[in-house]
Amino acid sequence: MTRKPLTIVFADISGSTRLFEQRGDEVARETIQGLLHVCAEVVAVHGGEVVKTIGDEIMATFPCADRGVAAAMDMQRRVSGEELCTRERLALRIGLHHGDVLQEENDVFGAAVNTAARMTSLAKREQIITTAESVRGLAAGSVRTRSLGKARMPGKRQLLDIVDIVWKDDTTNVTSFQGLDSLAGTHHDTRLALDYRSRTVMVDEFSQPLVLGRDPAADVVVDAEWVSRHHATLEYRRGFFVLVDASTNGTFVYLAADDPVFVHRDELLLRGHGCISLGQARDLDISLVLHFHCT
Repeated sequence: MTRKPLTIVFADISGSTRLFEQRGDEVARETIQGLLHVCAEVVAVHGGEVVKTIGDEIMATFPCADRGVAAAMDMQRRVSGEELCTRERLALRIGLHHGDVLQEENDVFGAAVNTAARMTSLAKREQIITTAESVRGLAAGSVRTRSLGKARMPGKRQLLDIVDIVWKDDTTNVTSFQGLDSLAGTHHDTRLALDYRSRTVMVDEFSQPLVLGRDPAADVVVDAEWVSRHHATLEYRRGFFVLVDASTNGTFVYLAADDPVFVHRDELLLRGHGCISLGQARDLDISLVLHFHCT
């Protein structure tokens, strides 16, 4: 086992779950494998190595950040240009990070790998997310980025500056990476208050994801048969709060006076104030409704 600096890149195919549901296992698997093969070709072109593929995700390493960033941008261009992806609404979510890793045979381990995986979880469709640290040493002007503020790593209080790597020609609202240092000390006192029955729980940028569900070990226990044991989580992300549903019956979110939003195995950005009903519409049992207020 050796320790060495590498750039870790994860590329995840967004929309694959729907593809399996609509096209069937055989067609979906063939499509996903084809896209992962395209990604693997790009990795090789840029001097990287594919570590492994995990379902609809590929993990690769590169000797330096500039190659990893170039490969990530090339992957997005290649996949977004595929007619199949447009037709089936498939896209890539890519996260990367450069740092020291432990390398053993054909696999890598360590905090840098975990950070790269976290960047991938923050990325949206057609987005490349990385840490500011990873692109700080790149040649000035070689990469355009948007600052996304700070993100928290699970289990750590330290916040990371993160950026969105711009790979499309549209430069609207793009900021030069050189200006990111001025944001490093910026602090946003953002909080969410969640009220349930007689209890109020506060969530801020240092909080662990707040688990909502039927399980007695959940942070907020909603005891009803239509509520999953680990129904949903509330987490701080890039200066905002996000509800992530992982349930069987979904979550109804009411944002102020807006129509209710049904979230099922998906995410929703919470803003202002409103209420959350797990597994059913709020009118069916108002006593089980959670109220939130973002400041």
